[in-house]
Amino acid sequence: MKVFLDTNVLVSAVATRGLCADVLREVLVSHQLVISAPLIEELKGVLGEKLDLPYDLISEFVEILKQNATLSTPTALPSIDIQDKDDLTILSSASSGEADLFITGDKELLELKNPGGMEIVSPRAFWEILKAQPPHEP
Repeated sequence: MKVFLDTNVLVSAVATRGLCADVLREVLVSHQLVISAPLIEELKGVLGEKLDLPYDLISEFVEILKQNATLSTPTALPSIDIQDKDDLTILSSASSGEADLFITGDKELLELKNPGGMEIVSPRAFWEILKAQPPHEP
């Protein structure tokens, strides 16, 4: 499954050991992560400015993401009425990367549910989807 993790999920994965860290690990191990340049730039800003993480740590995390993901390029912005217009670029990136799932904690984006055939779910909903799947054969 192709999965796009919103900035807030990636930041939470770095900042805490919890659900978002587990989601990131699961996506990296068992799914195809989709990222974009706008996502990376937003991620660097939040990790550096809001969490005050050292540049070296941010660079290392970004490099891990780049090595383990497909890079998509935003195309035409979707005509969706949301308050944070920067989220349109992120949604466009996920859509152009043909992500099956967009995982976010953003309530406004979660209300969109399924724009353009891409399902938007919370980290918890993603985890529930995984638990509902039959176990893999060895």
